[in-house]
Amino acid sequence: MNRKTFIKKAVGTALVVVPAYSFLSCSDSTNVDPLDDLEVADCLANGANATSITSNHGHTLAVSKADIDAAVEKTYSIQGTSGHDHTIVVSTTDFETLKTSKSLVVESTRDNSHTHNVTVTCA
Repeated sequence: MNRKTFIKKAVGTALVVVPAYSFLSCSDSTNVDPLDDLEVADCLANGANATSITSNHGHTLAVSKADIDAAVEKTYSIQGTSGHDHTIVVSTTDFETLKTSKSLVVESTRDNSHTHNVTVTCA
């Protein structure tokens, strides 16, 4: 097949396939909003978790919805399955941020000669 024939066949195929795809994709009469199935993170309803811990080696964090609702400064252990512990402090201001379902980053204590930045995100 030469180049001219290939281009003619490719264009011809596109002229058939694109309208057919458009027709089939629009044939459903129900209007479905793609955002309907999207789960929105809500700290007050679900609490929060560490979604990222820099240089992580087994550390974890879970913040309960009750803690977020109370919004009182609290210290959390992030030991998880790591062989050593670190703590982070979530301040009253941090809890107010979580109440608006925004993420925040908190630095851990220095233990074993290192720290971690912990990204706390609504579940």
